[in-house]
Amino acid sequence: MLIAVDAVGGDHFPERPVKGAIEAINENSELQVLLIGPGDMIKKELDQTEHDSGRIHVLHAPEIIGMTESPAAAVKHKRNSSINLGLSAHKQGQCAAFVSAGNTGALLAASTFLLGKLDGVIRPTIAATYPTIKGISLLVDAGANLELKPVMYLQFAKMCTIFSEKILEIKDPTVGLLNIGEEAEKGLDIHKEVFQLLSELPNFYGNIEGRDILFGKTDIYLTDGFTGNILLKFGESIPEILMHMLKKTMSAENLDENAQKLVFGMISKTMNSFNYEHVGGIPFLGVNGMSLVGHGGSSITAIKNMILNAVRCVEYEINEKIVQSLSN
Repeated sequence: MLIAVDAVGGDHFPERPVKGAIEAINENSELQVLLIGPGDMIKKELDQTEHDSGRIHVLHAPEIIGMTESPAAAVKHKRNSSINLGLSAHKQGQCAAFVSAGNTGALLAASTFLLGKLDGVIRPTIAATYPTIKGISLLVDAGANLELKPVMYLQFAKMCTIFSEKILEIKDPTVGLLNIGEEAEKGLDIHKEVFQLLSELPNFYGNIEGRDILFGKTDIYLTDGFTGNILLKFGESIPEILMHMLKKTMSAENLDENAQKLVFGMISKTMNSFNYEHVGGIPFLGVNGMSLVGHGGSSITAIKNMILNAVRCVEYEINEKIVQSLSN
């Protein structure tokens, strides 16, 4: 299987995408990777790391879409970018999937425009992994759609259920609707309508309050993209804030260097279950193809796992299962 990788996506290109691709083919003997970006830049990085040259290919894409560029403008004016050429190659059947840790907005815009939507899908969405004390949950929508129609919540729930079961390997994943109270009549009119729609799902738990999220009360949390994106970025700040507060407290308590190392080690080990690296990246659910996006700061390990995740999504025929689910 050939997976295309954005070699200039993320904050640390081309090193991390290239090395992540090499680690991926080392782990999966049947995998080949197509690195897309400025050819000279990619080849220079490849020359610095031992790899199987017969399973790493390069597609020259001279233009780079920056992390802060306007998605619509970048997709329209940078036709020879790694994102545009990578998704075009996928559209033409030259590769089984495209993965990137680059500009999320540009990748979503290009994926929707070039690949289109699956049959029956109103809007593609993006979910994000969210840490809980029980492990990883999915937060959807994480920013792709700021406002949702009631039926979109239902579609997102079905798509995320399939992804959670097949890729995250969560047995019988449950769905919760983020709200200001547990009762069915809580929230705005749209939340009440959505509650009734979701009630037809066998895995719908009910309304979930903000205090329930980190306890992992459900495996999938549904909300609009405006709220979801705020919640996502808040969650991302938690580990850094905890470490900052811990450092101040230990300093105030005059802990010696050895004691501080012990405390930091215990906290790091505790937080390890919150690590998104084992997932690496998540596909845009509802897109008529397989386009995965990872965190801009993705490590080499995260890039590797995003590539391997793409392989699993293709092998488990995630899109075919989504279409079947939406038609029921």
